[in-house]
Parts: sequence; C-alpha cells; structure tokens
Amino acid sequence: MSEPKALNKNVRVFTTHSAEETIQVGRELAKFLDPPEVLLLRGDLGAGKTTLVKGIAAALGAAEPEEVTSPTFTLIHEYAGRSVEHANLGETILLYHLDLYRIENQRQLDTLGMEELMTPQSVLLIEWGEKFPSVTARCDGEIVIETLHGDERRITLVLQSPKAAS
Repeated sequence: MSEPKALNKNVRVFTTHSAEETIQVGRELAKFLDPPEVLLLRGDLGAGKTTLVKGIAAALGAAEPEEVTSPTFTLIHEYAGRSVEHANLGETILLYHLDLYRIENQRQLDTLGMEELMTPQSVLLIEWGEKFPSVTARCDGEIVIETLHGDERRITLVLQSPKAAS
C-alpha cells in the first residue's frame, strides 16, 4: 500500500496491490467517517468495494472482515459497532452497506427506507447510488475504487465537508 496522498484537505488517495492492502485502506478511511455520513461507493464490478468495506467495518468495531459480505442480493447489510477513532466514544455507530445495482427506479428505491437509516449515528456506504439523483443529492462525498493493473487499485476518498482535515 502506498502512503496516502492528500490532494487537499477533503481528498485522500491510496494505491493498493492486494485485497489485504485494500482492507487496510478501509481501516484508514474509517478515521475520516464521522457519523452521520452518507457516501457513494463507486467502482466497477469486482473492483473491491466490499473488500474495502471489510476494513471500514473492522475499524468501526462493527464486524470482523470475514463477516462482511456483498449486499448484492439482500440490498442492505447493517453492522453495529463502536470506534475509539471517533469523538462519540462509547456511542453505537451503525454502518449500512447498500447495493443499488438491482434497483431499477425511484419507486423501488423508496421501498428500501433509506431515510430511516439516516440517523445521527449512521454511516451509509452506497454502491451504485450514482444511478439516482435523489441519492447523490444526499451524499457527503464518495469513495472511488479504480482498477489499475491486476490487483492494483487506486482508492480515492472525496468529502464535501472539512471533516477530512482532522
């Protein structure tokens, strides 16, 4: 894993060369996720989105990496944890990993109840959310995973707020 590059106070870029390094980057990115937070999780099929979430969930104390699976068929996975990295020490953090790949229209999206998931303690990571303007309008930023060559990935965190500066 390369050292992260801070392009500005709201952007962090990492390069990984294995699934293990991608999980480690997830652990690092969790430091910047301060609930409530809603982020798009962007990348091609097989880019490593769920692998990255494994590290985020572990850092938040919400799940062990092997417990995190893709929500492609269930649409939403919920993990509850606590993190010493965050100011609200001792409070439960709810991590929601959503996959909207199979959602075809706004009506189907509305049946998921995303509004109820957005609480002061929640972090939502939404795959394929860019398909819906109503989702992108609610987002605080995005995590983009690009496949470079083989197992090499470029992972970019972009936050719209100054939280990344801390």
